[in-house]
Amino acid sequence: MPRSGPLPAAFSLLLATAALLPGPAAAQNEPRINASEDVVIHLYGPAITLQCNLTTSPSPLSASYWVKNGEEIPGTRKPSNTTEYKILKPRAEESGEYLCVFVFSNSPIANATIEVRATPDITGHKRSENKNEGQEALMYCKSVGFPHPEWVWRKKVNGVFEDINNSSGRFFISNKDNYTELSITNLQINEDPGEYQCNATNQVGSVSVTTILRVRSHLAPLWPFLGILAEIVILVVIIVVYEKRKRPDEVPDALRNPARQP
Repeated sequence: MPRSGPLPAAFSLLLATAALLPGPAAAQNEPRINASEDVVIHLYGPAITLQCNLTTSPSPLSASYWVKNGEEIPGTRKPSNTTEYKILKPRAEESGEYLCVFVFSNSPIANATIEVRATPDITGHKRSENKNEGQEALMYCKSVGFPHPEWVWRKKVNGVFEDINNSSGRFFISNKDNYTELSITNLQINEDPGEYQCNATNQVGSVSVTTILRVRSHLAPLWPFLGILAEIVILVVIIVVYEKRKRPDEVPDALRNPARQP
């Protein structure tokens, strides 16, 4: 008869692993969600409807709702395994990462992601910046649109926009998601004035806007004072000339007939 004894270690490990694997019934209870395809927003395009359908539920459903860019969309929570969200006026600010979320009574939540993409739309920037020589200029652009854009700053040179040349070390660019800044330190009146362009580009498209930078001389703050001083000088000159050209009948009698004085 064969000897009975402890099972080999490898065989015991195999049995333990098999016991931990989910069976066919458990696999069938995994939540399954049929979701809409990713969408691209087109300018003046029709309304967009995002849909999700929970086809398999691991336990009774408590609620479903929609999330945009990490925040729950108010008014979308309801106890239904089929949910939709309508974007009535598709614009760049409506783009983003949408999630349909399903909450169960005895199971972890499940969700599906739908990306709504759009060309960037620059919603804020400085049309012009006026500074004195030696000061610092700050220009910025902010946008809406998903995915977040790549930002590039350019300056018009001989009628053509070229990437910023930072050989002087005075240009500093800071980019974060839908916002960018360009700062120029120690402004030079002969080098820095002109048109600057910020460009936002993502997978869908590209857009640019311009800012005009004006740099004034060190004497600019003195110009009002110099103007007043010039007016005073001109007034004094006019008075002096007028006094020298007085007509004889305007000369006092004491000066005209000095012999009559007592």
